[in-house]
Amino acid sequence: MERKESSAQWLLLVAVLIIATCGLIYELVAGTLASYLLGDSITQFSTIIGVYLFSMGIGSFLSKYFSKNLLHWFIRIELLVGLVGGFSAAILFIVFPMAASFRIILYALVSITGILVGLEIPLLMRILKDKVEFKDLVSRVFSFDYIGALLASLIFPLLLVPHLGLIRTALFFGMMNLGIGWYLAFYFSREIKGGVRLQAIAIFLLFAELIAFVFSDRIMAFSETMIFNDQIVYSTSSPYQRIVITRNKRELRLFLNGNLQFSTADEYRYHEALVHPTLSSINNPQKVLVLGGGDGLALREILRYPSVEKVVLVDLDAAITKLFSTQEMLKTINHSSLVNKKVQVYNADAFIWLRDNKEQFDAVIIDFPDPSSFSIGKLYSNIFYRMLKHAMKPDGIAVVQSTSPYVAPKSFWCIDSTLRSSGMYTKAYHNMVPSFGEWGYIIASPTEQQQWFAYLPDSLKYLNAATLEQMFVFPEDMKAHQPLETNKLNNQALVNYFEEEWGKYLEQ
Repeated sequence: MERKESSAQWLLLVAVLIIATCGLIYELVAGTLASYLLGDSITQFSTIIGVYLFSMGIGSFLSKYFSKNLLHWFIRIELLVGLVGGFSAAILFIVFPMAASFRIILYALVSITGILVGLEIPLLMRILKDKVEFKDLVSRVFSFDYIGALLASLIFPLLLVPHLGLIRTALFFGMMNLGIGWYLAFYFSREIKGGVRLQAIAIFLLFAELIAFVFSDRIMAFSETMIFNDQIVYSTSSPYQRIVITRNKRELRLFLNGNLQFSTADEYRYHEALVHPTLSSINNPQKVLVLGGGDGLALREILRYPSVEKVVLVDLDAAITKLFSTQEMLKTINHSSLVNKKVQVYNADAFIWLRDNKEQFDAVIIDFPDPSSFSIGKLYSNIFYRMLKHAMKPDGIAVVQSTSPYVAPKSFWCIDSTLRSSGMYTKAYHNMVPSFGEWGYIIASPTEQQQWFAYLPDSLKYLNAATLEQMFVFPEDMKAHQPLETNKLNNQALVNYFEEEWGKYLEQ
């Protein structure tokens, strides 16, 4: 009899481990998904963690109203956690393109999951309180709880997101909740009312989530079909972002986390404008550094210069560089630049790579995403630009893609002033890219340049000497008419400017 009681205790403690692991996984799935769809990962994770913990507190408070059939209620709640948490990612991806109040649905699911998980631990402690001494009960329950949290935090970024994606990850842990719920209903079937019915419900829900797990790619494709107007020819999730490529009769388009990165109809306008004003101002550039630009399109333009002997490309996401170096359709677009013998590719955080770098380069091409979050904003900070200056030869030149000076003039000129505060001489310019609208770039150099635009390669589709000259003229509505803060790591002024300006523009 004692052995059976001991087995029951350990079974319930294992349930604590699974509850903690699954609960944190659902929280991480919601935070990651919100970052993918809404941007600004710090805000999304902060608010979701806060709402989840607050909801757990509500659940713990509500547990005092459960006075009878505690084990029965515990199993029912476990099944509800498996149902809500398991389908949470699929629901959110499907409703995102349809629901104007997506955030309400997001926080409702997080709140429901938090309340249910918050109910479970107090109920479990009350179930075990007469079987285990209080000091042992508290230490065991919370030890298993924290071990489960550690396990979830390790396997989520390292194994689950890269190999399963968000929908399958949520469903997998939903099935774990349902599985432990079924086993508890089976093991304690003589001690609880309706044990057979609970087992049947658990099996039905397990079967439903298993079907959803098998067809998760179709669920994702269905949700993305409603977001993107064109045919989706490729989609995957990396540890850093959702990657989607669409196609119509005229063009291919690359989207990262739902944001357009390029269209083959006019990307040459962007990449020619990004690369050639800088490289054409350097006598025989030999060593070039590219930060970002994992699609290889900026590389394609750099390799037009016969004098270039070595190009180092640093891009965070290995999924992007692998995709654009192996898929024949994409290699055709970038002229197989990523597999060129002159090119060295490093998949690393550009901030850390630049900090540790000892080389100096003739030219640096910076093609980062827009500063829409604090994690990207650091790559536009004064500290980053000081490190950039050390990576440049005294007569070297860098160029930074700098968002739209028409939509976000304060953001654009904040980048310019931040470069200047780092001891750089700057030269700003812009051009029209139909897919993006007016787009801006800033050239920076440690010393004041005496020579500009001496030589343009042949066979450019967009850029010529006359066009180049016009790009450096700014109308009044693209200028900043107020003093701007320097973008520092501790204030991230640029991210605030960017959110303010683009937020107003997108609301119109």
